[in-house]
Amino acid sequence: MNFNKTIEHFATLFDSNFLLQGLALHASLERHLTSSYKLWVLCLDGKVFDQLKLLGLSNVILLKLSDFETPELLLAKTNRTPREYCWTLTPFVPSFVFDSDDAVKRVTYLDADTWFLKDPKKIFSELTLSHKSVLITDHAYSCEYDQSETSGKYCVQFMTFVRSDGEEVRAWWEKRCLEWCHARYEDGKFGDQKYLEKFPELFANKVHVAYDLDNFMAPWNASRFSYKNAVLWHFHGLRTVNLLGAFRVYYGDYFLPSEILKEVYLPYLQDIISASEVLSAHGIKIPVQTSFSWKEKIKYILSRYFFQKEQFLLQNLISFQ
Repeated sequence: MNFNKTIEHFATLFDSNFLLQGLALHASLERHLTSSYKLWVLCLDGKVFDQLKLLGLSNVILLKLSDFETPELLLAKTNRTPREYCWTLTPFVPSFVFDSDDAVKRVTYLDADTWFLKDPKKIFSELTLSHKSVLITDHAYSCEYDQSETSGKYCVQFMTFVRSDGEEVRAWWEKRCLEWCHARYEDGKFGDQKYLEKFPELFANKVHVAYDLDNFMAPWNASRFSYKNAVLWHFHGLRTVNLLGAFRVYYGDYFLPSEILKEVYLPYLQDIISASEVLSAHGIKIPVQTSFSWKEKIKYILSRYFFQKEQFLLQNLISFQ
């Protein structure tokens, strides 16, 4: 099937706490997509639905979770944490989009904390040439951060499903996540992610693993590849915090080369700051995702907990007013 003349559909899910990351993802799509696209957002709470509706973002379609929750999902919701329930929902997202619009031919699921550095058209061309109907990506860990054994070889961050041909794979994954989806390693499972390791084995004729590992980068492989080849960056662990009365961004428990901080994190934080300004202009409170104890605040003051000295540029740039 030729998708070149169709709209490219992306889908993500987040609640009001992840609104800044969601807005940054949207900004990167607006910046880099050279073809028509739509970003479907499954709003995990009514608050973020109202906020996004107020903002009226271009090329964004909003979905209310409450409109799609089945009895099976509601049952799973009772025995899982909010984080685990979010992971449980991931395989459902493409289905929600397909059910909402019969014209959608394929959907690419994106984690809300991903961000495009380039147009992903070459990735979609690769999928089309593979004659397969599902695309997944490798974590491609650097050796110092390798968690393949517990977190999985493949990453949920960017997954493409073709409507009919990919349904067998998506439905299998959905069933597994309904059965078990928790934030712990147990019997070869971890969240929604370790299930992906079965995809190439069970669905070899349907699943394509993206060839170029460095197209999909994250702090866990920042030392392994050049950021210049990255199409998508996954800002795993990055959170907004309120520290000593100032809003700041904590970029996670990783050592990041100064070049990555300057060329990747700084532009991303500029999108975060722009998003915060938009929220303030609309009277929307900037979400704080992490609270720190007094011990942690003292640790921040006395050590280089957030930023090394040579990274002062970022520290100065991420205070919110």
